[in-house]
Amino acid sequence: MEITFLGTSSGVPTRSRNVSSVALRLPQRAEFWLFDCGEGTQHQLQRSDLRISQLRRIFITHMHGDHIFGLMGLLASCGLAGSGQEIDIYGPSGLGEYLRACAKYSYMNIGHRINVHTVSPGIIFQDEEFTVSCELLKHRIPAHGYCIAEKDKPGRFDAERAKALGIPFGPIYGQLKRGESVTLPDGRRIRGQDLCGPTEPGRKIAYCTDTVFCEAAIELAQDVDVLIHEATFAHQDAEMAFERLHSTSTMAAQVALAAKVKLLIMTHFSPRYAPGNPLDVHHLLQEAQAIFPNTKLAYDFFSYEVPRHRDAKQFAEKV
Repeated sequence: MEITFLGTSSGVPTRSRNVSSVALRLPQRAEFWLFDCGEGTQHQLQRSDLRISQLRRIFITHMHGDHIFGLMGLLASCGLAGSGQEIDIYGPSGLGEYLRACAKYSYMNIGHRINVHTVSPGIIFQDEEFTVSCELLKHRIPAHGYCIAEKDKPGRFDAERAKALGIPFGPIYGQLKRGESVTLPDGRRIRGQDLCGPTEPGRKIAYCTDTVFCEAAIELAQDVDVLIHEATFAHQDAEMAFERLHSTSTMAAQVALAAKVKLLIMTHFSPRYAPGNPLDVHHLLQEAQAIFPNTKLAYDFFSYEVPRHRDAKQFAEKV
């Protein structure tokens, strides 16, 4: 699981930061998922090492333009590229109507390859490897945060030990690798868990933007490996943050601390903190680190690979 930030500015793009979009690469599937799609996202994708043909799912937090204005252009390019891949899009009420209106008045045929899902708090997607859930955050319009949870994996199977026990190679090995118990032809009962190493806990990521400090963000981000949280304003501009229902750097850090996350990556910075201004984003970093030391600043094209927990003991030590 690798996170790539494609846009880290709030409201409007700047010379160095595009508006909101984050990609989650899943190498084991040769695909990536997109979280928000501000204007210019497809250009950012072309400048990255991500391949648009591998885009499989898009999750939209809310209907403000700096989070959705790049969506139709990206979908059009996917169609014109001839990839024809199926794309599932998740988002708040109104997203499907917006896409249909854009398609109608731009004479664009998105066909049956685009599936739109209206989200509500709880689990919105699940398969054999991942669960995605969402919570309603606190913003001027309905906005959802997302949590992506990788399911736990069985520990490494000891094939040499299985062979030494005289277990015949074949489908039985698959059952044992999954931790199941099997009865051999000679009557012996073998427990798969006895031949597997410690379970490898799945990794978790939470994405919270746009929102002012709220309990829902803490609940969504509980014990995640990485929390991506907006930090539109500096602490001294907290009054403005409350008025506009956005977060300060210290609010993001307080969420990370309360949720006991392992790493906080802040994004969605107001252009008022651009280099050369009295306050810049590094001041926001210092404010957050005073509360939650393990904090990083996102910037466009910054990538972070979420480390895999190789066994339960290492996982416990890291926590």
